[in-house]
Amino acid sequence: MINAAHTRYYSVLALIVLATIVTPFFAASFGAANIMLSDVLGVMTSLLSGNSDVGQSASLSQRIILELRLPRILLAFVAGAGLSIAGSVLQTVTRNPLADPYLFGISSGASFGAVVVISLFSQTGIFAQLFDGALVVSSLGHQPWWSWSMLSLPVGAFIGASLSVMFVVALSGIGRTSQVERMLLSGVATSFLFGALTSLLLYFSSPQATASVLFWSLGSFAKASWSQLWLPTVTVGASLLIMLAFKRQIMALQAGDESAHTLGVNVAKLRLSMLLLCSLITAMLVASCGGIGFVGLMIPHTVRLLFSGRQPMILTAVLGGLFMVWIDVIARCLLGNQELPVGIITAALGSVFFLFILRHRR
Repeated sequence: MINAAHTRYYSVLALIVLATIVTPFFAASFGAANIMLSDVLGVMTSLLSGNSDVGQSASLSQRIILELRLPRILLAFVAGAGLSIAGSVLQTVTRNPLADPYLFGISSGASFGAVVVISLFSQTGIFAQLFDGALVVSSLGHQPWWSWSMLSLPVGAFIGASLSVMFVVALSGIGRTSQVERMLLSGVATSFLFGALTSLLLYFSSPQATASVLFWSLGSFAKASWSQLWLPTVTVGASLLIMLAFKRQIMALQAGDESAHTLGVNVAKLRLSMLLLCSLITAMLVASCGGIGFVGLMIPHTVRLLFSGRQPMILTAVLGGLFMVWIDVIARCLLGNQELPVGIITAALGSVFFLFILRHRR
């Protein structure tokens, strides 16, 4: 029995490693422009060897792969990894298998903060109209690798996500005597609150600002670029390292607050810290690619099914990243002449998955 379990574990692990290697090559070949896999292999080989040319002399397929599809694949992978580990940690620290940044209200809070920045400070925002463009933040366009305006959207999203967490904590409590099962209901109520505030803000915004937010709010990697890729990558990577450093304390919460406190864990401080860290991840990803729901719900449960009795954070991040890359491939290939927002696909899959979990736990 033990040998069979180990064989199954290493077999699934080998499949995940293989999928991680081949996914960038296959994903880069799908899209509106028909690019052969052999062309992708040639471009990737040139890139890895340092001989790639993205200048004016580069071929059209090479420019599409290096300037459009590869940044998009990497951003999708980072987004899927970040949302997956955020969902896994939320489910652990709240001991609620239905916890997720989307259902917990964090995504709604982050979206509200981002929409505040876009509606008030963008080129078509309210302040731009009042001050003739003196206070303008270009939040959705391509920017240099570093600028203060580039940080405005993540900062606004993080403030909104943090407010959402504070509301959830205030409604449900954070101490050892609190009822952690109330957190999900508090998160749903908070999600509706910030959703209503976002809709109200968009109602009073200009039509141009509303139109720019609409497609983005549904989740999209269409704006991915090399200059804006480093910030979400660093945020998700650093957050994952922090979570790995506190993994033993986080796992201790599964046995209950009293047991974790007996082991020397400061339950309230750890839970609040992890909630804020998950808020940071969610806010950064919402600012980068909009609201994408249910990934943090589906992937941790899938990992538990594949690796029974284990909770490997790194594998959770990798599987979430692979999932999101292929969801993005489906989003840009499902319809012939237009791109489908990835948030629509994940919401459709996640709702079915959510009902499956409820039926399974009944």
